[in-house]
Amino acid sequence: MFVPCDHGGGSASCDFKGFTLLMPAVSVGNVGQLAVDLVISTLNMTKVGYFYTDCLVPMVGNNPYATAEENSTELSINAEVYSLPSKKLVVLQIRSPFIKNKYRPFCQTLLSWVKSSKCARVVLLSSSHAYQRDDEQLFGTPLRYLLTPDLEKAVGGLMQELNWKEMEKVAAYPGINDTEKVLHIPGGGITKLLFTESCSKGIQMAVLLKFCSEGDNIPDAFALVNYLNEWLQLIKSESNNSTDTSSQWKIPSSWRLLFGNGLPPALF
Repeated sequence: MFVPCDHGGGSASCDFKGFTLLMPAVSVGNVGQLAVDLVISTLNMTKVGYFYTDCLVPMVGNNPYATAEENSTELSINAEVYSLPSKKLVVLQIRSPFIKNKYRPFCQTLLSWVKSSKCARVVLLSSSHAYQRDDEQLFGTPLRYLLTPDLEKAVGGLMQELNWKEMEKVAAYPGINDTEKVLHIPGGGITKLLFTESCSKGIQMAVLLKFCSEGDNIPDAFALVNYLNEWLQLIKSESNNSTDTSSQWKIPSSWRLLFGNGLPPALF
């Protein structure tokens, strides 16, 4: 459930009527989480609360978006909520993995909050294993989208204009029965469950995902956040001829330690 901050500059209200909720899936390469980091850091979003749940591994750390020594010691936990009323945007950042068998309870709690807070729609940033693509998915862009039926009515035409590629369904029993198709998102964490639950509950949800592999996933995060920006226009491109806004995203200070500390000089 949502717990508002008892201090800070933002509104502590849990009423986000008409807002878009942006959140990551904890998926391969942590691409969604890295992309959400770029959004929060670039838009300088205000932390307005926490998402209290027993479904995530507990964690605590320093402020990942510290800009000066004064705010570097602020604490952060596993699920926090940020808001930018001027863009009607609320962001849920998830920083730790799910506890085993807790996907479904988390989805139920989250969608209940989405309804009670009156969010207009949910955008889930995710990823999927590149090596498990089928033949059809090997062609063209590695970026895909999914829309629930309720959101399809509202923005389906725009996705066609953007020339986006919808996530393909794959054969349920490859080589045995290729006519029965199912949605398959290997490495996508809660993506498929949250999407199907949103479909059944009539919630407007979009899933934006990228096929990738584990490793240095910073380029994947930039690709995914640029993909998101083509649709939501969170930041404007400095060039009139380009939709690539990579150079305009602000990398958070916490990314300096993305791969741990450097090698100790004593080794040499």
